[in-house]
Amino acid sequence: MELLVVCVALLFSGSGGAQETPYEDYMAQLKACPKECRCPPSFPNAVYCDNKGLKRIPVIPPYTWYLYLQNNLIDALSADALRNATQLKWLNLNRNKISNEGLEEGAFRALPNLVHLYMEDNQLTSVPSPLPSTLEQLRLSRNRISKIPVKVFAGLGRLNLLDLQGNKLQDDAVTEVSLKGLNGLVQINLAKNQLSSMPPGLPPTTAQLFLDGNNIEKIPAGYFKGLPKVSFLRLNHNKLANGGLPRNVFNLSNILDLQLSHNKLTEVPFIPPGLEHLHLDHNKIKTVNGTEICPVSASSLAHYFEENGPRLRYLRLDGNEVKPPIPWDLMLCFRHLRAVVI
Repeated sequence: MELLVVCVALLFSGSGGAQETPYEDYMAQLKACPKECRCPPSFPNAVYCDNKGLKRIPVIPPYTWYLYLQNNLIDALSADALRNATQLKWLNLNRNKISNEGLEEGAFRALPNLVHLYMEDNQLTSVPSPLPSTLEQLRLSRNRISKIPVKVFAGLGRLNLLDLQGNKLQDDAVTEVSLKGLNGLVQINLAKNQLSSMPPGLPPTTAQLFLDGNNIEKIPAGYFKGLPKVSFLRLNHNKLANGGLPRNVFNLSNILDLQLSHNKLTEVPFIPPGLEHLHLDHNKIKTVNGTEICPVSASSLAHYFEENGPRLRYLRLDGNEVKPPIPWDLMLCFRHLRAVVI
């Protein structure tokens, strides 16, 4: 046994220089691990403090890149709580009891490398501020947020994902002013809030817009002119009727997936040529006229199919008043259809 220990020590000691060896470095990290947490050797920059019933954040070692604090009882985050964790890239505080009152100003100031911040299922009533300029993902779903402070996103040009699903946001909270600064945004999730109109001022980089479960009744004509990159649009569980959809409102060159389930539509809206997935289930649609909804005229179909034609592949119509069989003119126009659910 003594011989084995000597061999291991020699293996890590190398040529015997004064610099700290990998073995010594590992042992130092092991000692620095908070007693309430786990620091697995296989993931040396991660500290797991989840599901421990913690009421406060323990002293986090400076080597930490990934910190997991979800499923605890933490109700406050002081400015000093993470002062040692200057290398932190990923912070998970989901399912705690943190409120804005318990969030001390400057609590995230000591985190100049933070990329992912998760604070879902807490008790926030406002988007926290200030936030690190390095953030790329901010997840705040299922809080009580009703306010987005002015300039809260100023300087967050790297943020590409903003999740505010399941809060209490109304139209006066989601404005061009409150969203200013999100110059690199790709996905925004505003589902399950209290919006009655389409949010203004979204950055032109937006590609994925999720608005399910609101009270939206109409989409203004030309709404998407400033959003040329939208490819995934979800408006399920709203109050959209035919009168609230201008004919060409979805005529977007990049749109691939459009979801309008559980609304009040009685007709199939215009289908842009590039659309691949269309969800219209659980509306009030009675008939489907393939000729009327075809994005190209019958005389142009032959030419278009030389260029692959309309790309619709999946169409969902169940929960309406449409009865089989599938109309022949529908199949004639959308020859790439692989599934039609009626």
